[in-house]
Order: sequence, then C-alpha cells, then structure tokens
Amino acid sequence: MLTASIVTYHTSTQELEQCISSLSSSNLISRLYVVDNGQEQRIRDLTESIVSLPASYIPLPNPGYGSAHNAAIRQAEAYGSDFHLALNTDVTFGPDVIPALLQYLDSHPDTGMVQPRIVNSNGDLEPTARLVPTPFDLILRRFLPKKWFLNRRKAYLLTHIDHSKPFNAPYLEGSFMLMRMDALKQTGGFDERFFMYPEDIDLTRRMHKNWRTVYCPVAQITHIHKRASYASGKMLVTHCLNMIRYFNKWGWFFDRERSEFNKPLLP
Repeated sequence: MLTASIVTYHTSTQELEQCISSLSSSNLISRLYVVDNGQEQRIRDLTESIVSLPASYIPLPNPGYGSAHNAAIRQAEAYGSDFHLALNTDVTFGPDVIPALLQYLDSHPDTGMVQPRIVNSNGDLEPTARLVPTPFDLILRRFLPKKWFLNRRKAYLLTHIDHSKPFNAPYLEGSFMLMRMDALKQTGGFDERFFMYPEDIDLTRRMHKNWRTVYCPVAQITHIHKRASYASGKMLVTHCLNMIRYFNKWGWFFDRERSEFNKPLLP
C-alpha cells in the first residue's frame, strides 16, 4: 500500500491541481494527505472535491515543512501504509513514474528511499543527489561566485557520477522522497527542530545509516524549483537559521559520519 503527502502554504490552486493530477495518474495511491500550513478554506474545499483518489485534509498552524509531513506520516502508518511518498506541490510527472520506483523498491529490500531523475522546466538535470554538505559547500553554493572552486562544487553535486544508473547517495533533495515505511519508522521521520530546508539532508543521512538511499533514474519527474530563499530576504534568514541548527546538531567541522558517507562517492 502506498500513501502520499503534500504540504501547502498559500499554494496556488493550479499548482496543487497539477500535482494531484500527477499523483492520481498511476492509480496506485491508496490515500493522499494534504497538509495545509495556511489553513485555507480554499485548500480544504479543493481536497474534499478530489474524486481521482482518496484524500484527507490536515490543517496545521504552520509548524514547518518536516513537521507537516510527519503529521501525514503518522496517519499513513496507522492506515497501514507500506510505502510513503513525501513530495512538493511544484513537481509533475507521468503515470509510469510511481510504478517504476515501487518496482525498484520491491526488488531491492535493503533500500529505504528512492528518488527519480529530476529535471527542470527546460529538461536539464537537477543534481538532487549530493554529498552530505559541509558548511563551506553551502556557503560556496549560496553566496560565492559560480566560477569559484568549480571542482569542489562538482564533487558536492556528484556530477562526476554516471546519472544514467542508480547509485547510493547520503543526501537526496526533498522535492520527491519515496520511502519504505519500515525505514521511516526506524529512522523516526523528519526532525521537527528544523522549520524548513535542512530536514531532507537530516532525514536522508539518518536513513542512510541502515538503508540504501538511492538516486534511481528508472523514472523522471519535472520540478519547477522556486528557490524561495533566493528571492526573499525573510526566507534567506530562515534558511540560514535552520542550517545553523543543522550544523549544531551534526558538527560544523568535525563530523565523522559525514566523512564516512561521502568518502565512497568522492572523485
């Protein structure tokens, strides 16, 4: 049984409808949880009007992205789900994506999470499978000129690895995370100390301890990445504060597990 959750916060009706259409196209979602951090009647009405798949509306007072998905994951676990898909509303995909990824999980019982090949609106690959970042990796990517430290940037984004084949990566970006419920239960779901942004790094690396977390290009989706922290000073501050919490948790310069996970993937 497969369940899915999406988190909304003043999300446009069109974007939400496109995401739901993608989810319903495979006819494999047993229940969709729409977690509305904006608590809008419009989102409630849209959820309750869905006829293509069973859907539940969960209103929350904006506790954060990971916390919102956890609310859905708890209901999915009680529902008896075997697999759970946490995804952003700004992704679209065809009917063959979910079956292909579930087939991979069925044939690889040691895999706790898979992520498909993700491209942008131009069809270009988004490097969403990455090393566990150091503070320098994130400062370099966010604040320094793109021509600086090119080899370091490429290593972090694993561009030297053949993306036409599956590989085990310790960090999978959070726009589309298809997870085995047993792995989620063992790992404990998203860390709710993070309001937004590093929750996907944290969850992947915790799951990576005991399960394979796999970039899996047997399927492809399109992600219209908004990059909110690039456009909004408020979101940039939110991003930075939550990354500080992340490195306070795992270590800024001395993170033995980070080195252990990254070493097999270095060029």
